[in-house]
Amino acid sequence: MRVVKEEDEEAFGQLYTLLKPSLFSFLFRYTRDEQLSADLVQDAFMKLHRYKNNFHPDKGSVKTYLFQIAYSLMITKLNRRKKWRSLIPFLIPQSSEEAINSADRITIREAIMKLPENHRAVILLSYYHDMPHAEIAEIIGIPVGTVKSRLHHSLKALRKLLEVEELEQRKSQ
Repeated sequence: MRVVKEEDEEAFGQLYTLLKPSLFSFLFRYTRDEQLSADLVQDAFMKLHRYKNNFHPDKGSVKTYLFQIAYSLMITKLNRRKKWRSLIPFLIPQSSEEAINSADRITIREAIMKLPENHRAVILLSYYHDMPHAEIAEIIGIPVGTVKSRLHHSLKALRKLLEVEELEQRKSQ
């Protein structure tokens, strides 16, 4: 890691090549989600690169530090997914067998597009890009409290729109 601290990108590339397979394996065995695992590997290496100055060799190996980063990211992401499932259960499939069909995806996208612009941005950044409230606030340029409020109102409106859509579909059958 000493070499990485000195901005040696080649050394970081070698570190990536060396540790990526074992990190991916760990994450995949834990999550059983290939895409999530691949995303977490990328996020962990990006965070390692961004916070390389926080690494102290006397506290442990680079591998240990990287796995701590990845584990923390994974738990955060899984907790967010759990939260989303409780708020809007049909947005995230419970298992691969219950994948959302394309008609439902289109309905959800259409409902999101009907939301006011400022609410739509919060939903998209939070759900589709899995960003924490602080990052969303920074991107949009609003306080964190406003992000939380808009997210709450967006979810409420989205539920209402989707319930209306479901009723209309039942009537047409």
